[in-house]
Amino acid sequence: MRVLVLYAHPNPESFGAALHDAVVAGLRAAGHEVDDCDLYAEGFDAVLSREERVGYHDLDNNTRPVAGHVARLQAAEALVLCFPVWNFGYPAILKGFFDRVFLPGISFKLVDGKVRPNLWNIRKLAAVTTYGGSRWRALLMGDPPRKLFGRVLRAVCHPTVRPRYLAHYDMNRATPETRADFLRSVAEKMRAL
Repeated sequence: MRVLVLYAHPNPESFGAALHDAVVAGLRAAGHEVDDCDLYAEGFDAVLSREERVGYHDLDNNTRPVAGHVARLQAAEALVLCFPVWNFGYPAILKGFFDRVFLPGISFKLVDGKVRPNLWNIRKLAAVTTYGGSRWRALLMGDPPRKLFGRVLRAVCHPTVRPRYLAHYDMNRATPETRADFLRSVAEKMRAL
């Protein structure tokens, strides 16, 4: 299976980087073809320009500024996000990827004014993430990243996709053992994607 991994963390020495390595290694060990998109290393520009917003609904031209990333998304059969949760949201670079690449005609289409999913090529969907706070704290805040992933992102993919959300909560009090356990779990679950 062709898997697009969207990785969003600026520090190559972080636990997020170790998770990214576990994701890619687990997928490759299972024989998947991995397109590893490290948004920071690639210098992805997360800013949606005025021109892009004005041309947002121009289906003939709206993908030009991000054509390479659109092609990678359309070639994928699975999508795996690897990111930290910051301020109860995605890192800005990942949010910018969605703003600039998940365009009309790409991730969705408008039919009689209604949004219809258009990423039917994505049949597997997973997220690997970390939170500084506890699961309880995230629940009290409504856990926006989990909801966005499981509802919004899922809604534009193939209708049979079953999203998998792997989260290590309470990183502020994590131990070497909890981090090692989570790394093992992530690698195993990526092998079973």
